Amino acid sequence: MFDIITDSACDLTPETAATLNIEIIPFYVSLDGEHYRKEGKEIAVRDFYQFMVDNPAAYPKTSLPSLEDFETAFRAHAEAGRPVLCICFTSKMSGCVGSARNARELVLEDFPDAKIEVIDSTAATVTESIVVENAVAMRDAGCTLDEAVTWLEAEKITNQIFFTVGDLDYLIKGGRIGKVTGRAANILGIKPMILFKEGEIFSAGVARGRQKSFEKALDLLMTYLAEHNGTPDDYCITVGYGYDADEGKRLWMQTRAALRAKYPACECNVVLLQIGCTIAVHTGPYALGMGVMRRWKKQ
Repeated sequence: MFDIITDSACDLTPETAATLNIEIIPFYVSLDGEHYRKEGKEIAVRDFYQFMVDNPAAYPKTSLPSLEDFETAFRAHAEAGRPVLCICFTSKMSGCVGSARNARELVLEDFPDAKIEVIDSTAATVTESIVVENAVAMRDAGCTLDEAVTWLEAEKITNQIFFTVGDLDYLIKGGRIGKVTGRAANILGIKPMILFKEGEIFSAGVARGRQKSFEKALDLLMTYLAEHNGTPDDYCITVGYGYDADEGKRLWMQTRAALRAKYPACECNVVLLQIGCTIAVHTGPYALGMGVMRRWKKQ
């Protein structure tokens, strides 16, 4: 048995974290660039989105969990003699995993026999949540810490996200996409499709209008499953949305219906998740899409 710690970029709610028996170390977010609050603890995700919608000219900022945040968590588990698996937001977009690894070294100085494993999930939001849920499934099935780490390190490469955004201003501001490309797309009303894989973002084509972008994201998911010779029973699928819960539910329903039509023999379970503050800083309030990763199954 081992304990699981992750960061708030996984976007699992406190209620879900309690149900899964995991610990979440929060990122910090700032509305004014000066005062930082813990995501999900000192500022609610819904309040954060409302600020973004009400203040479209404002660009909130985020800061990673500190070394001390991770050290405090790790030290408590080491003192209790509990092995720890720490799953972190992709290192290609944050220094979070570095903070966790440095904290691990500090704790090992005092507890040299402690077992603390830190994984760069190469994932974010909906797929980081899937990495965590796979880890929970392995823990609950009696897998050892080493067995969980081995499987996750081998299979994390299967995590991908297919998504679109309301506009590209936030991605431009954060340096995630070129200014010329982004502004041209905004003017033309084109919705660039974005692919997240191996911990970073890439272009996945374009769609004209919001509904077409939904359909394109769904096409990308179907193509992914076909190329991997998999079914919805082999892969975890999670739909993620930003400010607009109704829009998220519509895409969730469309996704389930399309999967059940193509894979009638499968359960086709699809999770619905609100994208949190840390990711919204980069995508804006109207991100929408779905993530996929291979599902762990007990042999």
